[in-house]
Amino acid sequence: MIYWGGNPAECHPRHFTKYSLTQKGKFIPNGRKDRTMVLVDIRETPSAKAADLFLQVRPGKDFELVTVLRAVVKGQRVDEASVAETGITMDQVNDLVAQMKAARFGVIFFGMGVSMTRGKHMNSAAILMLAAEMNAFTKFVAMPMRGHGNVTGSDVVMRYTTGYPFGVSLSRGYPRFNPGEFSTVDLLVRGDIDACLVLGADPGATMPQPAIDHMARVPTIVLDPKVTHTSRLARVHITTAVTGVSAPGTVYRMDEVPLPLRPALKSPYPTDEEVVRRIREAVKRRPAWLPQRNGKAVG
Repeated sequence: MIYWGGNPAECHPRHFTKYSLTQKGKFIPNGRKDRTMVLVDIRETPSAKAADLFLQVRPGKDFELVTVLRAVVKGQRVDEASVAETGITMDQVNDLVAQMKAARFGVIFFGMGVSMTRGKHMNSAAILMLAAEMNAFTKFVAMPMRGHGNVTGSDVVMRYTTGYPFGVSLSRGYPRFNPGEFSTVDLLVRGDIDACLVLGADPGATMPQPAIDHMARVPTIVLDPKVTHTSRLARVHITTAVTGVSAPGTVYRMDEVPLPLRPALKSPYPTDEEVVRRIREAVKRRPAWLPQRNGKAVG
């Protein structure tokens, strides 16, 4: 297993023991002793202590390193000088590829160190392509290490309703998929939006400063049980019931296993679903919008 651009020891403290590294299974009866873990990151984090191999890639060189790995996997010639620019030696690259091909089942867990740095969606796409190409030699998958709760659930719903998991625009009445153009962070950084509705997330605490600054400039509405960095800069904050504690629903683990939640406590606040439904009903009651020219409707 390869952890790339993430620090699960601190950010996902149960991942090692509950789901990945130390768990025993039918085909891995000895747990940790039967597994090899590789950590790829720009610095040595606490997760490096659990790794069999730590590769310290230079900041901003993730895409180049993935491209080198893809070339070596397919037996293509690679310029060693270009490899050296990534901070990794050619011997380390060859050793990693050999271990990947020797695996009976491999997985690449990639985190925000890949998706939220230079290269962004291109880094993620390259890792997904690497995993796909590895299936010519052995079973290999790639999985993002999610940050906020139930982000996977959002992807699952988007996927079965639009055919795409994220980076989807419905502005033309049909879904268009283009990460890097329609992703939330890119829309905010470019200043393309004039209103923002935030549910179950705190972009004001995690996104780049230009994105946060734009959210502060436009009408931002937040649905959240508690005060967050985003709600502090929002014009409207609607307090909602805590999902799984006071509101029922279904959440998805990072491996897309659905988990039904039953509320244990009652809450005086409405659920996210109820608030969104009421917003939709209020929007439907408004007259259809028509473009204006010189004070008169056009079309």
